[in-house]
Amino acid sequence: MQGRFHYYEGYNMKEVTFPIRVMYELGIQTLFVSNAAGGMNPTFKIGDIMIITDHINMMPEHPLRGKNFPTGPRFPDMHEAYRHQLIELADEIAKEKNIPVQHGVYVAVQGPTFETPAEYRMYRILGGDAVGMSTVPEVIVANHCGIKAFGISIITDLGGFDVPVAVSHEEVQVAANKAQPLMTEIMREMIRRS
Repeated sequence: MQGRFHYYEGYNMKEVTFPIRVMYELGIQTLFVSNAAGGMNPTFKIGDIMIITDHINMMPEHPLRGKNFPTGPRFPDMHEAYRHQLIELADEIAKEKNIPVQHGVYVAVQGPTFETPAEYRMYRILGGDAVGMSTVPEVIVANHCGIKAFGISIITDLGGFDVPVAVSHEEVQVAANKAQPLMTEIMREMIRRS
């Protein structure tokens, strides 16, 4: 796919995650997701690639709310939302290709505003390393369908530190465009080896 539907655009969660349901029907077994995210981990810098190890869902609507789809159980297990085997493979490839990567927990929020300094600090206290406005609904539905998930965030801005860092959408796009070829290289090699 190229792009996605975002909750902040006015779509409901069924619409946001509909492509994952289609992928399931097409027999897709592994989902690769990527996003631009604000970094809250003090070791992160703009342009870092963060392999997502887990997430915190702060979205106001859950993608599995309502009648249960027969693709999975009513209460799906999320202890390994991002498959450890895929994370290990990505780490191996990044090391071979000398691509530095970070690891962290992604916090999903509604948007469409960027976070205030206090919100960044709160999400960091909760255990988050990066924050963004996508990815988690799709990963939840993928897990519900039995699709393995792997995710990468490109750190496009920083927040929650002593000195506030103003951010614009254009700056986010510039940072994402610089890191995207490295992220793509990791994912292409993962697909080749799978």
